[in-house]
Amino acid sequence: MIFVDTSVWVAAFRGTASATLARRLRALVDADTAALAEPTRVELLSGASSGDLKVLRRTISALPIFYPSRDTWVLVERWVDRAVAAGERFGVVDLLIGASATERGSQIWSLDHDFVRLARLGLVRLYKP
Repeated sequence: MIFVDTSVWVAAFRGTASATLARRLRALVDADTAALAEPTRVELLSGASSGDLKVLRRTISALPIFYPSRDTWVLVERWVDRAVAAGERFGVVDLLIGASATERGSQIWSLDHDFVRLARLGLVRLYKP
């Protein structure tokens, strides 16, 4: 399972993605290997126009969505300790997405450099199409 981050979806939806990225995303969705962390779903919905919201909600409802649990929050807090010790800071949403994927042994596909930094600390595994 590949957790697809907001940055990839936005690039695909806005048409700013390369043809290769768009094809790879479509292939993951068609193969039922794309997943969403709940924070990604909320980011996508909150960024949609009122005209696109209904179609977007229907489109992403076909994907498995993973919700943070108490254990997810415990993992996030451990990661915060490691990040601070390494002189790094991360947003809560990125930490939740990363922890949701890591709990399931999954990779993250993102265009956001913060996930590269999380990977450097050994906290997440990145998907490189």
